[in-house]
Amino acid sequence: MADWTTGIVKARTQWTDTLFSIVVEADVEPFQAGQFTKLAWHTAGNKVARAYSYVNAPGQDCEFYIITIPEGQLTPYLASLKVGDELLIERSAAGFLTLEEVPAGRDLWLMATGTGVGPFVSMLAEGRCWQQFENIVLVHGVRMSNELGYQARIQALTQGKSNFHYVPFVSRESAELAEAGRITEAIKDGRLEQRVGLEFSAEHSRVLVCGNPQMVRDTLTELKLKGLQKHLRRQPGQVLMENYW
Repeated sequence: MADWTTGIVKARTQWTDTLFSIVVEADVEPFQAGQFTKLAWHTAGNKVARAYSYVNAPGQDCEFYIITIPEGQLTPYLASLKVGDELLIERSAAGFLTLEEVPAGRDLWLMATGTGVGPFVSMLAEGRCWQQFENIVLVHGVRMSNELGYQARIQALTQGKSNFHYVPFVSRESAELAEAGRITEAIKDGRLEQRVGLEFSAEHSRVLVCGNPQMVRDTLTELKLKGLQKHLRRQPGQVLMENYW
């Protein structure tokens, strides 16, 4: 039985017409960077709940990065929330897209599309990744450049860290400093490795992938061609994945 608590919206950011984030003060249980919980609201006799990853580091106010689905049952409600409004949040967290699950390696690749960048912002903020890996690469794929949320926070969290690489991808317009096209194409043709000066290898590379199901599948396919395998507890590999819209 899920244990729910009431959260209060403390802050709100509107990134684009459809992308927004909310900061929520709520009494939640400790979680690991990369995990998700559920947000909900009550309709007449019904609770509508969906899973959202934490963007904040553990111990900070809860923060969630959300895309509005116009025909959705929950996101239009979440999009309407203002500072001071209430919402339901599940106290416990879940999910295995965490550094605790990642086998030891040298290079950590964090690959996301859209709002899937949220759990990786949480990891950068929590900070354990800097001790665990020599090199960290954050790859974020979006359609339009204004959808590259959290750039300022990513820059602040990684300032002065020469072993960090941020590689944005914009697929539907040309954008300064961003790679054109899709992440999977740049893995396939070697552009991504060339841009950061690191090669994919089973020995050194550990890859976390968070995005839409098609991107997750295609990324795994391309990484397998580079010699990497999906990580399972019973059969350790190099790639951990989570579907996230």
